[in-house]
Amino acid sequence: MPDTLTLYYAPGACSLAPHIVLEETGAPFEAVRVDLAGGEQRGGAYLAINQKGRVPALAEGDWVLTENPAVLRYIARRHPEAGLWPADPREEARCAEWLAWIASTVHPAYAHIRRAERYATDAAAVEDVKATARETCADLWTMVEVGLSRGGWAAGSRYSVADAYVLTFWTWGRGAVLGYDMAARFPYWTDHARRMAERPAVQRAFAREGLALPA
Repeated sequence: MPDTLTLYYAPGACSLAPHIVLEETGAPFEAVRVDLAGGEQRGGAYLAINQKGRVPALAEGDWVLTENPAVLRYIARRHPEAGLWPADPREEARCAEWLAWIASTVHPAYAHIRRAERYATDAAAVEDVKATARETCADLWTMVEVGLSRGGWAAGSRYSVADAYVLTFWTWGRGAVLGYDMAARFPYWTDHARRMAERPAVQRAFAREGLALPA
């Protein structure tokens, strides 16, 4: 019998997506909170698990996987009975497209605001990085809105891991860094978020992380 999966997460971080997906499987798992604000991710104990010093990390015994696109796909493939990875070739491709784009483009754009000091050291340059990234995020959030405007779920007719990843960034949009009025500015995305909030798995993950559900 395979080992129980362990998810290393931080409340409200991008690890929310695999947290939701693990809840969706209905299988037992262990959720281990990492104190990012306290710098736990830079400590030796966590770096021994994930040398990148980030969340999420997914452990199965002494085997560890990082990076959301890989983590989300692995959970879905490990639990095929949950139907979280599309079987239809086009929907599978669309799901993979969402994961790749969010990880490679949407998340880094947000990080240029949230962690601008990673990209510049001069104070004026840091502010310029933030200002430029705000414009980029506005464009990207609009692209997500357009992508969800056809209705249904992110990858097509069926719910998938992509929906959990998309929801994570809806919560970031409403947060203090961007401060968007998500309902007014992104109604299709907000409709998606509200449908997600009706799912018991989402409710359990949000409760554990202390997050308010989309209203």
